[in-house]
Amino acid sequence: MQMVKKGIYIEVASIIWMIIEAGVAISAGLIAHSLSLVAFGADSIIELIAGVVLLWRLIIEVRGASLERVKSAEKTASWVVGVALILLAVYIVVAAIYKLWTHQSAESSSVGIELAVVSTVLMLYLSRAKKRIGGEIGSNALKADGSCSIVCAYMAIIILAGSALTALFGWWWIDSIISFGLTYFVVKEGIEAIQEARGVEDT
Repeated sequence: MQMVKKGIYIEVASIIWMIIEAGVAISAGLIAHSLSLVAFGADSIIELIAGVVLLWRLIIEVRGASLERVKSAEKTASWVVGVALILLAVYIVVAAIYKLWTHQSAESSSVGIELAVVSTVLMLYLSRAKKRIGGEIGSNALKADGSCSIVCAYMAIIILAGSALTALFGWWWIDSIISFGLTYFVVKEGIEAIQEARGVEDT
């Protein structure tokens, strides 16, 4: 039960950061016309929703709910994460195509870069913690949420690379191209979460 409580603390910390990250990323992205930053903020909102569902699932267990009730909460969490990530991937692709078609470029954002650096470090830590605790309490949903945190870290790293290339070489299209790269990680984690919700192992 102590590990479940640690899971609750990790999810609370994750939720607080997701609120900050979403607000800063979307605001900075709109100002800088950066699709990658806006998508990063949208992913933060999805992780926020997933985090709230996971927190609900952990609270249910720490309050002594039945095994059946806990499993039902886990399945709900996996569905929420999976479907939301797939929808995010669709948004990224459509928005990237639109920006390439209209030749919209991304301006470098110092706030966005700073956010990406902090997020990379924090998300890697939260991911490891979620996967470790999820493994110890037997929660596939929590481990899946840890995978979402890894996706967030990947997105932050890609944003840093895109910002550097835009600033150094003026490649107006790089923001959209890198956004396409994000979809691989987003779709992969989304499909895995849905498969876990369906009870499919080793997908």
